Amino acid sequence: MSTSPTAGTAPNVPEYSVGELSTAIKRTLETSFDHVRVRGEITEFMAARSGHLYLCLKDENAKIKGVMWKGTVGRLSFRPEDGLEVVATGKLTNYGPRSEYQLVIDSMEPAGAGALMALLEERRRKLAAEGLFDAARKRPIPFLPSVIGVVTSPTGAVIRDILHRLADRFPRHVLLWPVLVQGPDAAAQVAAAIRGFNALVPGGPVPRPDVLIVARGGGSLEDLWAFNEEIVVRAAAESDIPLISAVGHETDTTLIDYASDRRAPTPTAAAEMAVPVREDLLDRIAGLDQRHRRAARRLLQERDTALAAAARALPRPADMLGLRQQRFDELSERLPRALVANSQAHRHALVAAAGGLRPAVLRGRAADAARGLQALGERLPRGLTANIQAHGHRLDRAAAGLRPAAVIARIGDARRQVADRAARLLPAAGRAIEQAEKSLLAAGRVLESLSYQNVLKRGFAVIRDANDKPVTSSRAIASGDPLSIEFADGRVGALAVDGKPRPASPRKRAVPDTPQGDLF
Repeated sequence: MSTSPTAGTAPNVPEYSVGELSTAIKRTLETSFDHVRVRGEITEFMAARSGHLYLCLKDENAKIKGVMWKGTVGRLSFRPEDGLEVVATGKLTNYGPRSEYQLVIDSMEPAGAGALMALLEERRRKLAAEGLFDAARKRPIPFLPSVIGVVTSPTGAVIRDILHRLADRFPRHVLLWPVLVQGPDAAAQVAAAIRGFNALVPGGPVPRPDVLIVARGGGSLEDLWAFNEEIVVRAAAESDIPLISAVGHETDTTLIDYASDRRAPTPTAAAEMAVPVREDLLDRIAGLDQRHRRAARRLLQERDTALAAAARALPRPADMLGLRQQRFDELSERLPRALVANSQAHRHALVAAAGGLRPAVLRGRAADAARGLQALGERLPRGLTANIQAHGHRLDRAAAGLRPAAVIARIGDARRQVADRAARLLPAAGRAIEQAEKSLLAAGRVLESLSYQNVLKRGFAVIRDANDKPVTSSRAIASGDPLSIEFADGRVGALAVDGKPRPASPRKRAVPDTPQGDLF
C-alpha cells in the first residue's frame, strides 16, 4: 500500500493564504524599513490627474518603484523629471494586488547641486538651440509705461518693494497677478500669469500692461527652480509684452533671465528699469524749455540785426525820386508847348492845302487839261477820240464837284476832324505823361540806388587825380601829385605825400581850374 510522501509527515510549517502572505510581507517591510533614504535616478515619471506622482528610482544594479501622495507633493521645492538624480525619504510597503513592493516617498530632494546644475545646463543648451535666447528677439522696454503688470506672490516683500520704488520714482497703475513662486505648481502658475496678461485686449475693461515684471526674492537653487522650468521659459519668450525678469538676488541666474527682454538683479532694480525718475524728467523738460527760449531770442536778435543792416544799405525814397521828379517836371513843361506847336503846324499845312483848291485855280487847271486832251485827241486815231471825250466828260463832272461850296464843306469836315483829334490827343497826352512819370520814378529809384553819392553820405569819399579821374589804387599816385577829394557836401583839394615817386613824363597836364564831376 503506497502512501503520499507527505502523508506521514507532520505539518511543522504554517500554511498561509495568498492574502495572508502578502499582508505578512507588507507588515515585515513596513516594520523593518519604515524610514529609509534611497538615492537614485528618476525614471518612468508620471503625474496622475489625481495629483499623485508615480516614478521609479534606479541605479546601475536595480530599480524600485515609488509613489508620492498628493498631500506630500505640495512640499516639493522642485518639479521631478526623468534623468534627475534625487534622494528620496520614505518607507517600503507592499502593493498586494500585484505583489510588488514600492517606496512611499515622504520627501524628496535633488542629490546635490551638481545634479541640478547639470540638468539646468542641458536644458539651457536645448532652449538656446531653439533660438529662445537670441538677442534679436529682445524688445526695448517702454520709456514711460501707463500700466505695469507684476507676476509674483501677493504676500511677500517683493511686491511691497516694487510698489514702494514705483511710488518714489514715478507712480504708475500696477496690476498684480498673484502666483506661487516656489513648489511644483509654481511654474504652471507663472506661465499662466504671463500668458494671461498677454491675452488681455487693449482698451478692454482690464487695461493691458505695457511692461511685465516677473519677480521673486532670493533663495537656493531648489527654491528658484520653478523659474528654470521649460514652461516658464517658453511663456516668457512668447510674450508680446516686454518682460523684465527679477528672480533672486544679483548673483542668482535662472533660465527666465535669458528669455526675458531685460534682466534686473533685484525686484527693486526691476521697478527702476520700468519707469524713469519724475523729478529728473521735470528738470530735463525745464532745461530744454530754457534752451528753446534762449535759441528763439538769439534767432530774433540775429534777424533784427540783419534787417537793420539791410535797411541802412537801402537808399532814401526822396533821393531815388529826386532826379525822376526833375525829369518829369521838364517834360510836363515842354509837353503843352509841343502840343500847341504841333497843332499850329497841322493848321498851316491845312491852310496851304486849302489855298491850292481855290475855284479859279481849279478852273484854270481843268481848262488846261481839256485843251491838252483836245490836242491829244487830234493826234490820236478816231477810234480813241470817243474814249478821250468820255474821260473829258468825267473830268468835267469832277471839276463841277470842286465848286467853292463843296470845297468849303470839305474844309469844314477837315477842321472838325482836326478838332476831334485834338480832343482825343489831350487825354492821350495826359496818359502818356502819367506813364512817363511812372517810368521816370522807377528809373529814378534805380539811378538813386546806383548813385555813388549815397555812399558818400555814409562817410566815404572819392579821390580824383589831376585829370579828374577817380583813383582806385595807391600805386596810381606819387608823392606830390595834386588830388581832389569829393565828399557828400563838396570837394576839397589835397596833395599826395609819402607816395612812390612817379617817373618823369615829357608833358604834365595842369589841374583844371573848374573840374567837371563824373557821374560814377
